[in-house]
Amino acid sequence: MAQTAPTKGALTAAKRSRALAETGYELMDRKRNILIHELMGLMDQAEELQSRIDDTFAEAYSSMRLAEISMGGRAADGAVGVPLDDSVELRYKSVMGVELPYVRAGGQRTEGPPYGLAFTSSDLDDAYFKFQEVKELIRDLAETENCIYRLAYAIKKAQKRANALKNIVIPGLNADISRITDALEEKEREEFVRLKVIKNRNTG
Repeated sequence: MAQTAPTKGALTAAKRSRALAETGYELMDRKRNILIHELMGLMDQAEELQSRIDDTFAEAYSSMRLAEISMGGRAADGAVGVPLDDSVELRYKSVMGVELPYVRAGGQRTEGPPYGLAFTSSDLDDAYFKFQEVKELIRDLAETENCIYRLAYAIKKAQKRANALKNIVIPGLNADISRITDALEEKEREEFVRLKVIKNRNTG
């Protein structure tokens, strides 16, 4: 790559570029720190959600087993009446320019079990509500894990850009400024000597 001519205009431009690069580095570093803070909070949230899912799953299966016993093996008949729910609403929110998913249930929410209560037990009802809770928790966990993935990618990209500015762009501009400054000072010295020689000749 050709070097910039050592002129005062080039020196001013190099200093301006260095100031912009330093500002860009500060912004990238700040963005990275904010995203890391957001990521750490989501990781704690994901761990808590996974723990709640495990516990609620265990309670749901325990209630289902009790329902099987109390209903003489007919609990599965009640489960058949539960409709398939695959309705999800997906929206996005922005954190420091990173688009993060915001997942919520679509459609209408049912208040009670979708099966008749005449020949079922309270254990089956409890299992139904526990599995409903698990479904909502899994949806929240999917949202959280996706946010973690997106934030981790954005942090990596911000870190890469910050490193490039800090270790390549800014040192390169500093070298250009130093080279141009040295060249201009050398020109000034040569001009001073030239003028002094001319002056001595005129007064000699």
